[in-house]
Amino acid sequence: MHERQITTAVTELRTKDSPPRSRRPIPVVAALGPAFVAAIAYVDPGNFATNFQAGASTGYQLVWVLVLANLVAMPIQFLSAKLGVVTGKSLPHLCRERLPRPVAFAMWAQAEVVAMATDLAEFIGAAVGLKLLFRMPFPVAALVTAIVALAVLSLQRRGHRPFEIAVTASILLIGAGFAYLTFRVPPSGAGLVSGLRPSLRGDDTLLLAVGIIGATVMPHAIYLHSGLTSGRIDVRSVGERVRLLRVGRADIVVAMGLAGLVNLSMLAVAAQIFRPSSTTLTLESVHSGLAQAVGGGAALAFAVALLASGISSASVGTAAGQIIMDGFLARTSRLWLRRTVTMLPAIAVLCSGTDPTQVLILSQVVLSFGIPPALIALTVLTGRRSVMGEHANTRRTTALMIVITGVLSTLNAVVVILQFL
Repeated sequence: MHERQITTAVTELRTKDSPPRSRRPIPVVAALGPAFVAAIAYVDPGNFATNFQAGASTGYQLVWVLVLANLVAMPIQFLSAKLGVVTGKSLPHLCRERLPRPVAFAMWAQAEVVAMATDLAEFIGAAVGLKLLFRMPFPVAALVTAIVALAVLSLQRRGHRPFEIAVTASILLIGAGFAYLTFRVPPSGAGLVSGLRPSLRGDDTLLLAVGIIGATVMPHAIYLHSGLTSGRIDVRSVGERVRLLRVGRADIVVAMGLAGLVNLSMLAVAAQIFRPSSTTLTLESVHSGLAQAVGGGAALAFAVALLASGISSASVGTAAGQIIMDGFLARTSRLWLRRTVTMLPAIAVLCSGTDPTQVLILSQVVLSFGIPPALIALTVLTGRRSVMGEHANTRRTTALMIVITGVLSTLNAVVVILQFL
């Protein structure tokens, strides 16, 4: 008995003296993916409608808006990702915990309106893509979109990676389609350079500019990104967290950069083929115009990219809606039920005979009004040391976010005023 006690004591001493086992570093690939899921919101059908209309109506005049919106989106998405990594909770969850209940409830209500506007754009875009490719009636196309979107979303049951791979593949398909279109319809270098000079002429131009911002800086993507990174990887040290944030920043730059090039391609192709155009373009007229001006291959690339955008963004939109409801209300709903409820406005629009492209553009303006509340909450929470610890925002970052929020809010106010004058 005595010998056994001595042996046990020696073993304990050796264990205390021996250095702790070092855990293998987090593989880079494990941290990649969330930004590409969020980036699908930046190339959804609303972007198609808004960017093609902007290029057809104003040529390259709004290039600066598109570039600026894409650059602004990068730090916004990084703050959202950082919030999830550091706290292990989503932005809606932290709003429920840290903000007054009436404020959190109001944010949930406006976030749900934004989610419905997002679903409207995604369903309409996918339905138009199915109609262009297979001559499918709009109501049937909306139903097919819902079924396929749920099928893609169901991949999450196997973990986050299969779903992320499916969405990333969709982004690459969209990128390949517009790379082909850019090759067939080269942009004007002089036009792109001149478009980088800020200018706004006319009420319609301002409305399109706000639509571009709403289609690029997506409110539901801000909520979504924090949910995708929260609890994704078990972080056990400060060094691991810093490494994870560094990889996340690279993930965002690549994903947002690709989305920005796709958006720029949309506007440039429209400026080359449809400019000058005082009439309102529809997605169907863009398809037929590409077929006449460039050929059937270009029209096919456009339709396939539109369909891929609609289906994948519909799946991501549903995932964002789940994160919003679970975070703000601590409740979840069945995917098929949520998908049915958010699908009804899109079906109503498609069955009413209303021009779907105009509805898409207006939905992007609605989305722009959802940006300030999300940005204010994101800025406040990521600036608190009680929430973020040593990863809290610097004064420079906070100042930048205040400027961004102020500019976007001002643009929204101007649009409202112009609509009533």
